[in-house]
Amino acid sequence: MTDTLPTRRQSRFWLYGPTLLLVILAAAWSAFWFYARGRVTAEIDTALAREVERGRTWTCTDRSVGGYPFRIELRCSALSLTSTRWGDAVRVETGPAVAVGQIYSPGLVIFELTGPAKATLPEGRMLDLTWKSLDASLAWRNPERFALVAGDLTAVLTAPGLTPETWGSKTLEAHLRRNPTLPAADQAVDIAVTAKGTRLPPIDALLGNNDTGEIDLQATLTQAESFRKGFNPDALESWRGANGAIDLTRLVSTKGKARVDGSGRLMLDPAHRVAGDLRLAAAGIEQIGGIRIGNLLGGLGGLLGGRGTDAAAAPGLTPLPPVSLRGGRVFIGPFRLPLQPLPPLY
Repeated sequence: MTDTLPTRRQSRFWLYGPTLLLVILAAAWSAFWFYARGRVTAEIDTALAREVERGRTWTCTDRSVGGYPFRIELRCSALSLTSTRWGDAVRVETGPAVAVGQIYSPGLVIFELTGPAKATLPEGRMLDLTWKSLDASLAWRNPERFALVAGDLTAVLTAPGLTPETWGSKTLEAHLRRNPTLPAADQAVDIAVTAKGTRLPPIDALLGNNDTGEIDLQATLTQAESFRKGFNPDALESWRGANGAIDLTRLVSTKGKARVDGSGRLMLDPAHRVAGDLRLAAAGIEQIGGIRIGNLLGGLGGLLGGRGTDAAAAPGLTPLPPVSLRGGRVFIGPFRLPLQPLPPLY
């Protein structure tokens, strides 16, 4: 008689193990996400309290924090800001807003803002803003950088006793980043702004030209730490006192047949007005401030000394005499343009 050997029972670990492992990982990830959500909520509350101490009150209507499982999303059905740092209260109100951060990409936040927006400004002025799209991103790890992209942006400025002005741009891109090459003491930030299809009433009036335009600007802002606490009179005065400046490395503006190409430096004078010097070359400009100039600027450029070799990179442009902003006035060479004095910024 043959003995029957006992049958070994097969382990069921490989049947249930992977499922159990996934359950454990999902539970751990969920715990981590809710922990991160709690930290974000606490940081938001701390930041809002700090803003109140600085004279700015943010209101996020119907605030919610979600985005499980891979994102942290802050949503507001409406967003408003009230600032008392300009003397008269400034209030900005806009539609739904969302800020998104990816769990796997810490240090980067993406913003999306829905219009329209309304700003109540000092001296009874109102600014109404509309746009088709407006997105921004902020990275606070090296290098620190900010980007904004807007489409079909329109701004209508109204003031008591004045005709409303409509400003706008078909597309607008703005980029800021910490300059990696200048000394840390310069607190330098690089700025790049590109706008197409622009409508700028003061420029229209200055050139007598209602065509839409394009702007390409590259600059470096020094002593940028002054604006850590916002853009207000205190920040501007701190920046002026620290000898902050805007170094324009590239400024190209076209408007119909008119084109201006330049560079220079701008700052604030003791009376809080924009001051500085610009080196420009131009083409297609028929008038300035209602005065027809024809080829006068070209003649003055040759007589008084224009940009010289700087204009060689842009064929067809005529070097202009140095342009200076001083005492609230605009000068081309020794001649003062018949323009309204520049007002103080604060």
